[in-house]
Amino acid sequence: MPSVETAPEQALEWVNAGKGAALATVIETWGSAPRRAGAQMVVSGDGDMMGSVSGGCVEGAVVVEAMEALEDGAPRLLEYGVSDGDAFAVGLACGGTIKILVEPIGAAMPGALLEDLVAARAGRDQVAYVVDTETWDRRLDHDGHAARFAKDRTGMEEDGKTFVAIHNPPLRLAIVGGVHIAQALVPMAKLAGYDPYIIDPREAFGSEARFPGEPVINDWPDDALAQVGVDARTALVLLTHDPKLDDPALHIALNSDAFYIGALGSTRTHAKRVARLEEAGFSADQIARIKGPIGLDIGAASPPEIAVSILAQMISILRQGA
Repeated sequence: MPSVETAPEQALEWVNAGKGAALATVIETWGSAPRRAGAQMVVSGDGDMMGSVSGGCVEGAVVVEAMEALEDGAPRLLEYGVSDGDAFAVGLACGGTIKILVEPIGAAMPGALLEDLVAARAGRDQVAYVVDTETWDRRLDHDGHAARFAKDRTGMEEDGKTFVAIHNPPLRLAIVGGVHIAQALVPMAKLAGYDPYIIDPREAFGSEARFPGEPVINDWPDDALAQVGVDARTALVLLTHDPKLDDPALHIALNSDAFYIGALGSTRTHAKRVARLEEAGFSADQIARIKGPIGLDIGAASPPEIAVSILAQMISILRQGA
């Protein structure tokens, strides 16, 4: 699977190609279900599939239901109990129960609605897909559901009939400083669902050789961040130890909605950083957003261990708040 699930985009591609498509979405789970609410799989009229709703346990059955839905045009609510034995057989630790919504595009989910959803995702606009599973009314909501957006919480509302699928922009990680920690952090972050990019005007550090296949920007951090943008789905990690590089990035970050700002350095280094920011006019509340020294205190010593501590802290802030 890619770092960002692309079932809506694949569904639209198949529809535009004349193949037809049905989206299958996990809308509710109980117990230790293999995948969380919001996981998606798309099935074409040719029987091709992409994505996963259970890690392999019930995909075959869902494909059959999706093909039938494409024939009769009716949405379906499916419920499966995934036994521990079935889960273990496909490499999962345990089972659970999942409820899956299957929607043929066009007959159930309007094609225009899917186009609007894909456009919002492409534009990094947060959007909620809301469907009433009794009346089958559907809409996109850009303004409500603030708590769900903040926690990436797709699921059923308390009324037991309204499903809200949260489509947040992909998570991004801006790393200032192409040092050894960054080399360890990039692949870890990608596995956790982040789109990382490395910023370093020093081409010896920010090079293709050190970060093969990754986006590297050889520009000053403030210019680079202004170019790519910093929003509420962005984490910023500063690893250079050099105020000439870190401070301009911090000036951008502290005036942004970045959900995480971390800076490498000792307690003494951070105290000097705080003094410079105070002199630059930043408030105590703004400066308090910086995690410095960076990372959770797990006794990390090597660059990979420090990378683990940074990623763990990022996840903690994203999911649990500051």
